[in-house]
Amino acid sequence: MSLYFETSCESLNKYNEELCGDKVEIIKNDRETIIVLSDGLGSGVKANILASLTSKIVVSMLKEGADIVDVVETIASTLPICNERLVAYSTFTILRMFDNGDAYIAEYDNPDIVILRNGKPLRLDKTETVIAGKTIKESTLRLQPDDICVVFSDGAVHAGVGKLLNLGWQHANIVEFLERSYKKDISAYAVQKLLLTACDSLYMHTPGDDTTVVVCKLRTPVVAHVMVGPPVNKEDDEAVVNELLRAEGKKIVCGGTTSQIVSRLSGRSLEVSLNYISPDVPPIAKIEGIDLVTEGIITLGKALEHIKCYQDGQVGRENAFNYRKDGASRLAQMLIEQCTGAEFVVGRALNPAHQNTGLPINLSLKLRLVTEIARYLRMLQKQVTVRYI
Repeated sequence: MSLYFETSCESLNKYNEELCGDKVEIIKNDRETIIVLSDGLGSGVKANILASLTSKIVVSMLKEGADIVDVVETIASTLPICNERLVAYSTFTILRMFDNGDAYIAEYDNPDIVILRNGKPLRLDKTETVIAGKTIKESTLRLQPDDICVVFSDGAVHAGVGKLLNLGWQHANIVEFLERSYKKDISAYAVQKLLLTACDSLYMHTPGDDTTVVVCKLRTPVVAHVMVGPPVNKEDDEAVVNELLRAEGKKIVCGGTTSQIVSRLSGRSLEVSLNYISPDVPPIAKIEGIDLVTEGIITLGKALEHIKCYQDGQVGRENAFNYRKDGASRLAQMLIEQCTGAEFVVGRALNPAHQNTGLPINLSLKLRLVTEIARYLRMLQKQVTVRYI
């Protein structure tokens, strides 16, 4: 089974610097995911340029099939020389993962990568190779579902130097912190945020070095099958409902009329809750075998707001849904945190309840909401399809 790579990254700029001297490049295709973290020499503009050039060269060459020797030699001959230190380099970590779990790691002068399996760090067998005068540490392994790969720049191990810690936050301390923070269902974003926030606290919110954290969590693909609205042709109802019931992954039904159709054709009772958890979101319902049953337009609109907020990152993610239990929050949580992709089946039948001209609700609004939700989920690197019936 192909694995899904859930990634999250964020940086702290050195205090009083507008540009970050670290750079992350992530590229994905159907077969592999490549993550490159580069740390430019020094800080500020020069470091940013060095890191940007390095990460872009590495990821572009690897994507085209170049080996690590060609990559390092190209970097050594391409980067400009620093007038102060008379060297031209930026450190880097390369993590290349294939959809079957095979992984290749190359590290040059960055802190060692940490890979957690069941909350415990893996010991990697590394070989050292000298290329263009640079010692590259290489390793290969087979990754498994729920493994968490954590890559960070040396700003993390320097956190607290001269302030809360005399010698900074040592690599062993970071590993111990990651072990303590581990939970089986923790997301890549949560790990990244916990580690970077800890670094910021040790720096007392005035970072003495650029600090970047990249996290990748391997997940077994889980697709959300979302039925929104009844088909135009009533004779298609049964086929669509049967398709939903047979689907693997999460099953979601949005819309009052839609849920009644699913209940009638499946022979399963529809239990509507009268508990308004949130005053501006209609209550959810229950159908046996369906993971989530919600109202339609209003819930979709509120869920879109949560997904937008989450996609904005940082504070927006923390406040996106706050793990509330209303239909919109649960829909957003399920699509973002529990699923690696989504398949929307959108019915184009006109809902009689929406024909009142006094209501700002119509078919085009439903289609726009689904289109926007799909767009934002794709921005979160989810695999999304939308089918109209």
